[in-house]
Amino acid sequence: MPEMTADQCRQLADAARCIQAGGLVAFPTETVYGLGADASSDEAVARIFAAKGRPADHPLIVHVADAAQASSYAASMPDFATRLMQAFWPGPLTVILPRRPGVAAAAAGGQDSIGLRCPAHPLALAFIRACNTGIAGPSANRFGKVSPTTAQHVRDEFGDALRVLDGGPCQVGIESSIVDCTRAWPVLLRPGVLTRAQLEAACGQPVLDAGQALATPDEGDAGAAPRASGTLESHYAPDAKLRLMDAAALQTALDVLGADAAHIAVYARATLRIRSGKVKYRRMPDDALAAAQQLFGVLREFDAHRVGLIWVETPPDMPAWDGVRDRLMRASAH
Repeated sequence: MPEMTADQCRQLADAARCIQAGGLVAFPTETVYGLGADASSDEAVARIFAAKGRPADHPLIVHVADAAQASSYAASMPDFATRLMQAFWPGPLTVILPRRPGVAAAAAGGQDSIGLRCPAHPLALAFIRACNTGIAGPSANRFGKVSPTTAQHVRDEFGDALRVLDGGPCQVGIESSIVDCTRAWPVLLRPGVLTRAQLEAACGQPVLDAGQALATPDEGDAGAAPRASGTLESHYAPDAKLRLMDAAALQTALDVLGADAAHIAVYARATLRIRSGKVKYRRMPDDALAAAQQLFGVLREFDAHRVGLIWVETPPDMPAWDGVRDRLMRASAH
């Protein structure tokens, strides 16, 4: 990020004062825009839940400037968690750790664990440091809806009353991978752009999914995995009904409707025959990282056209696509 102008420095200072006074500020990260509040203030965190319409027992991720600040919230850090943080912080990784008693209880949704992330966006890091506190920050959108990847998306969601730090379009585009580090082994609770192979190479041991963890008893097991952000069956949902289909099913559906197809949007990698000029079409990139970067923006664009149906080609069953596939499956469960 280039050196900030005097106006940008002033906006950052104003945003930090807003946080310190118990207010809310939307801020950019490399994944999505977050709706931030002082993680140490239960009253401020309650304003996040109210603004989003989010259940108060659904935990938030606390954004920190570095691993040293993370230790203010975590009661302990197993070696594999430390290795993950060293490999991917700052970056799109959230680690869930045992929470220090009496710290950030509301942000943790009342759990004994807490999700921590050090974002890679330079404006986010400058913001956290200016606030001199961890920032509780779920995505800056109404609960369960499509996450925002630009400042304008946030303004569309909450209007001009909410203070927004504009850091440009998000470069990753989907939320962080979440790894539970409260158990005897790392457990992947939410996939992102980091693959399981990357996580395993960094921490030096297998990374299980939640189902494997429950089926693998261990005397050091800390029990069932904690609740985590963005892991409900239905999440990330556009206003339109989203349906996942393979390329053949997509083409068949378009052929059946023919020239009469309307109020439909299509997002696919395959080359399709579309006979109706009323169908909104966007080509999905063949590269998983590019698809992740544009996914939420495309869904918001389709909603802006007020389509009733969004048909999406199912992503490939490959590790690089796990994060995109996860978001689309949850969006289609709405």
